[in-house]
Amino acid sequence: MYTSESSPALKESYDWCRQLTQKRARNFYFAIRLLPKARRDAMCAVYAFFRQCDDISDAKNVCSRRERLEQWKQIIQGQDPTSFMPGLLALRHAVKKYHISPQPFLDLIDGMFTDLEEIHFQTFDELYTYCYRVASTVGLVCISIFGAPDKPEVYKMAEYHGVAFQLTNILRDINHDALEGRVYIPDEILEKFAITRESILNRTYNEQKMASLIDYMAKLAQSYYDRSEFLPYFIPLPSRVCLRAMTNIYHGILKKIENMGVETLRQKARLSLLQKLIAIAMAYLTTWADFWRENFLSAN
Repeated sequence: MYTSESSPALKESYDWCRQLTQKRARNFYFAIRLLPKARRDAMCAVYAFFRQCDDISDAKNVCSRRERLEQWKQIIQGQDPTSFMPGLLALRHAVKKYHISPQPFLDLIDGMFTDLEEIHFQTFDELYTYCYRVASTVGLVCISIFGAPDKPEVYKMAEYHGVAFQLTNILRDINHDALEGRVYIPDEILEKFAITRESILNRTYNEQKMASLIDYMAKLAQSYYDRSEFLPYFIPLPSRVCLRAMTNIYHGILKKIENMGVETLRQKARLSLLQKLIAIAMAYLTTWADFWRENFLSAN
């Protein structure tokens, strides 16, 4: 059932999603503020879903986590229409309004199930599948809200974009994840640099080798930014600046990791407020140049 735009319950649900996004995803909210309000609210609704799934996967009780993720899966599949969870009304409204496929949500939940087990990837293909489930799915939902055309090449670039973002996250959080007993870098890559999972978990790695590994992983992440560099041109102008801002912020973090090298294991790579503002300003300038070219220069 489609909830009326003026419903007080719907407004309350969107307000909850917005507050959660502002509190838990500063970089993300920093960028989506550039969207028109309706699309920004939809982004907050889907973020709230993703955040709740992620929080479930990080909880202590494994049995409880499985049950709660299964419940979300049933809700997305429409098998439990009477369930109520925070933000659910807003999510259902956004999904219907922007014709979002349920599959990315289901794939993301599958990725969350992966986090319930010991993380140990043998190959990059296994890591790629994980990145697709927990990050590319987010990109596929976002481009629906942005108003992207229904084209296979757009979906593929959104997939690559999500992989680039997730590889950036993995690089930024190596030390934090190790403290949680997790190593996301696959064995086949670790072996290239004679580094073991145990040495990362115990922080007994050779720093020179670790610096080389970080450089390799940063170049790998960059390759996926490169593969998706034309994605913004398929996004309508009102939403394009938001995508560019998010990309500039995440890519800025990657560049900071490259500059910090092994130091990123001791100090988390972050962008300052000024650097974020510059990233947004550059997104505006680039999108304004697109507008000028698409509406004036192409007509001459």
